[in-house]
Parts: sequence; structure tokens; C-alpha cells
Amino acid sequence: MTDKRIIGILTGGGDCPGLNSVIYGIMLKAFDSDTECIGIIKGWKGFMENLTMPLNIAEHDDLHTVGGTLLYTSRTNPFSSVAVAETEEKKKELEEKIAKEMAGKFDDLGIDALIAIGGDDTLGVADTICKYTDAKIIGCPKTIDNDLLGTDYTFGFWSAVQLASNSMDNLTTTARSHQRIFVVEVMGRDAGFLTIYSGISSGADIILIPETPFNLRKHVIEVLKRRVRAGHKYHIIACSEGAYPSDESLKRDFETISQETIDKLPKDTFGNPLLSKLNMSQILVSELRLNEELEKEFQQNNTNYECRSVVLGHTMRAGTPNSFDRILGLRLGLAAMKLALENKFGMMVSLRGNDIKSLPLAEGAKKKYVEKDSDIVELRNLMIKIRYKSREI
Repeated sequence: MTDKRIIGILTGGGDCPGLNSVIYGIMLKAFDSDTECIGIIKGWKGFMENLTMPLNIAEHDDLHTVGGTLLYTSRTNPFSSVAVAETEEKKKELEEKIAKEMAGKFDDLGIDALIAIGGDDTLGVADTICKYTDAKIIGCPKTIDNDLLGTDYTFGFWSAVQLASNSMDNLTTTARSHQRIFVVEVMGRDAGFLTIYSGISSGADIILIPETPFNLRKHVIEVLKRRVRAGHKYHIIACSEGAYPSDESLKRDFETISQETIDKLPKDTFGNPLLSKLNMSQILVSELRLNEELEKEFQQNNTNYECRSVVLGHTMRAGTPNSFDRILGLRLGLAAMKLALENKFGMMVSLRGNDIKSLPLAEGAKKKYVEKDSDIVELRNLMIKIRYKSREI
């Protein structure tokens, strides 16, 4: 190695607006401190396979304005084989073995330190490597789901909220014109931040999130009944991809799925169930179409009974970051690079209030969820309550 310090950068997991902003923030500080940056292509997959690209800041002017990640990404889990180990002791042994092999890749890649940008899966890999080795790694939180405990907000979240909110705003015109019920599926595997924020922002009539399992009859059918009686002719239901019914409701109210359906869902390389495969928005539409009682209620109130589902999916990751996420990404990248220069490894940068802070990776990479007693849940409940009573007053 040369005397010049060389920092590797990788992006893992799903893409999101602001990834390039973080990379550019790192590169800006690296240029100012005479430090070289190397891009590791395709996340942990590229890390293991020595896939790299040079990063010359002169060739990436205003990179922070561009969506996605120029380093590409993947959901590769280097520790996937640990899950099949027969005992806890063997799991720990295998985990340590893989961690040490990963730490040895630093020399192969020609880097002195690594900045890993990703969510709980990507940063969980980084934390496990640090747990067993002295690898010089710094984490930067990335997830449009905003479900990382160590930071108030993640870059990309507000861009995704705005995209989802705009989509539901736009769907209102079609819903109104055709007197439809639209079930809009919003990203969110097991945290409902995207759905509840975009749902409230756009004035959705029903908002279903993973943290509060729903009762199909109480939270959907009865609300729609009251709304149509109050004179409402169209309805928007914002539904997290990971929203699911209570056990009682699943057994009593559902005809198209059962607990066995949920148990048989495939899993990703990190062992997470692929809840998007459940297609909850379509399941809700199917259940509503089968509900003759609700259809009769609509007919008695001279309203069409037509249900459609819309899955926003990857459109929520698309496009350029908004101004907030561009600035936040730049600030987090700058902070990560400063930690590297100060030799403060095993840490994660984060946003706390208006300040950029740092905390141990092991703490920051944990999951967080919408708190059931938070003001945002209270707002959801109040808005839904008033939206089916407003025309009765």
C-alpha cells in the first residue's frame, strides 16, 4: 500500500434517493484531506469478489443531485450459511470464521478502511465483522423505510414519502371520477413509517401499518360503511406491504388467505419473509369484492362498488432525491469520512434533531418501529375518525 490512505465505499440493500449524495459527501472530504476513495461495486457481493471502480471526484460533478447509486447494489448476505448451522455453538464458530475472512478482504481490495452504506441487513453484516475482528468499518444508515433505531430520519425517506403522497393525491381524481375504492400498497416490510406519513399527508381514508394489526371488519368494512352512509363516494386505503390482520380477524373475516398462507411465504437471503409476495393490497380487494353486505350498503347509498389495488413498489425508490435528502446525504457522508480520518471505527453516523452524531454500530443498526402511542398514530386515528363523520355533522 501507498502512504496515502485509501477508503472503500459500498452501498447495499435496496437503492434509494440520496445514496449518491452520501458518496459525494465522502468524496468531498476525502479530496480535501488527500485521501483516495475506491468504490466497491454491488455491495457485499463486490466486497467478497474484489469488484471495484476508481472514484475521481472530478468525474462526478454534482453527484448528489443524481438518484440511485453509481456503485450498484445487491442484497448479498455473506453470513447466509450461518442460519443452517445445527447448533448455536456451530453458528458462532461459523460466524467468527466468516467475519475473519471478510476482514482479510481489506488487503485484497487495497483499502485501509470501509464505509458501508445500508440498512439493518447491510449494517448488520458490518457490525458482525467488527464484533470478531478489528476491521476498520464505519456505517451510514440507509433505508427509505426509516426503520433504523440509531437515527431520527434516514436519507431517502422523505423523498419516498413525497412520491407516495403524490401518487395517492393523483389517484384521488380517478377514484372520485369512478366512485372507486383504491387500496394503495406502500413499501414497508415490518415498519409503517412510509405508509403512515404518506397516508396522513395525502389524506388517505384508512391507513394500515404492520405495527398495529388490523381487524378487517372493524378497521376496514365498518369504516367504509360509515363513510358511504355519510355521503362519501370514493375512498383511498393506504396499506403497508407488511400490514397484516390480527389472528382473530384472520380466522373470522378472511376467505382468500389463512395463517398457512403467511407461514409459507418465501424468505430473502437475510431470512426476512417476502411480505410483498403476499400482495396484501390485492387480498384486501379480493375480500372486499366478496363482501356482499358492504356492496349492498354502497348500492343503497347510490354509490358504485368498485375496488382496485395499486402497488407503488419500486416507484417509491425512483427519481432524484429531494433537497432535504440531498443535504442529509451530503452531511452523513462528510461525517462518515471525518470519523475515518479520526480513526473512530465500529461507529455509525446518524441524524439526531438537527445535528449529525455518531454511535456504536451495534446500537445504531437495530430496528425501530412506529410507536403505537406516538402522536403520528394519534393523528392517523383522529383523521380517520373525522373523515367518516365530517358529512354527518
